[in-house]
Amino acid sequence: MMAITNEFIRRACLVGAFAAWTLTAAPAAAQTTRLTLAEAIRLATEHGEALEIARAGESRADADVTRARSLRLPQISLLGGYTRTLASEFSIALDDLGPPCPPLSVDPSAPISDRVGEIERAANCGAIGPGFNFGDLPFGQRNTYQMTLSFSQAIYSGGRISAQQRQAELSQRLAALGMTSTEAALTLDVTRAFYDAALADRLVAIAESVAAQATAAFDQTRVSFEAGRQPEFELLRAQVARDNERPAVIRRRAERDVAYLRLRQLLELPADAVIELDVDLDAASLAAPAPFAALLERARGAGPAPDRASLQEAATLVAVRDAAVTVARAERLPSINISSTLGRVGYPSDGFFPAPGDFRTNWSVGATVAMPLFEGGRLKANELSARADLAEAEARLRQARELADFDAATARQDLIAAEAVWAASAGTVQQAERAYQIAELRNREGLSTQLELSDARLALQVAQTTRASAARDLQLARARVALLPNLPVGQ
Repeated sequence: MMAITNEFIRRACLVGAFAAWTLTAAPAAAQTTRLTLAEAIRLATEHGEALEIARAGESRADADVTRARSLRLPQISLLGGYTRTLASEFSIALDDLGPPCPPLSVDPSAPISDRVGEIERAANCGAIGPGFNFGDLPFGQRNTYQMTLSFSQAIYSGGRISAQQRQAELSQRLAALGMTSTEAALTLDVTRAFYDAALADRLVAIAESVAAQATAAFDQTRVSFEAGRQPEFELLRAQVARDNERPAVIRRRAERDVAYLRLRQLLELPADAVIELDVDLDAASLAAPAPFAALLERARGAGPAPDRASLQEAATLVAVRDAAVTVARAERLPSINISSTLGRVGYPSDGFFPAPGDFRTNWSVGATVAMPLFEGGRLKANELSARADLAEAEARLRQARELADFDAATARQDLIAAEAVWAASAGTVQQAERAYQIAELRNREGLSTQLELSDARLALQVAQTTRASAARDLQLARARVALLPNLPVGQ
């Protein structure tokens, strides 16, 4: 009895340990995030790579403006240096001078002849007078210290500096417009991915519902066949209809996975993040998406349409190219600069480091005039290239105006068509559901065939799919019209 009890306790402990290991080893259920369209747009604009690239372009344009403005200001620099001379050509010349002449030293107590002789000796070797110490020359000094302060100011550049500054400021505006267009394009991409995922969810639900209906119809037909009320032909029809719905469900699920993967990529979310979209494509009344409601009302207003950001970009690019032509033309004109250099050079007289009295001053002021005389055709080629860029920018501006007009007309017509399609599909789903209920009842009572039931089921599926697709197309058309002033042409 004791052995049986111990065996029971041992097995109970093993079962408990296995259960505890199963609970700890099982992965925790992923937390579901309920996502609205506004939240999706916020996540994309905060973490999207496209906007990071556009922000880098803005920073680069700001740096170009600062660089262009600096050309008008004085250029001041400080330079310090040290030179150690290991060998010099002047050392031989200094060695040829021989030993230095002893200075004049007259002993008052010496005879007059000795004192006169000392004076003659000193006069002959140069010891009398100021003398000259060749060791003080800067040539061949072993240690040299230099500190130089230089100043330069542009006086006249033929308009080149002004044109470069204008070009940089226009490029800065171009970068800001590009940022606006990029943000609008990203917003539309996120909206499209959001509603694509919502539509994919709805199509999966429709496909699974149709598959469930086909399965129920097959089960009912099988029971009737076994009871002798339905022929084998009807059973085979029901089985084929059921089996045909399985590939459709698999395909719809795959499309849903791809749509959600695209949405996660735009939002910079992990690939395994579980998302639940806060949207209803089957709503009886479909209001405009909240992020675009005000913009849509403004776009539908009676006032003049605002200039497209893409047109402003094209016009700004024309101005940039025009400034580039001015810069290229200014290269042919003379430029005038003034400059000044203040330097202190130290030659240590004793030791390695110079004393304050060992420094000497160099100070110069000058002006330079530079004018190209012959450049082998380079300046002419630069100007021709700049004028070609200007002509291209002007042509692109005209092309952008035409495309913008066509784009705006297309967006508004798409919105009108989407509203009409969605309104036309309003009662179709209810009618198709009622028709399927009648067909199912007739089939159950033996008053119709599987063909009639399959036709009713297909009509219901088409009506539900059309309604969901119309809702998705309507919301995208609304978003596009609302964002149209800032969207790139053709987006």
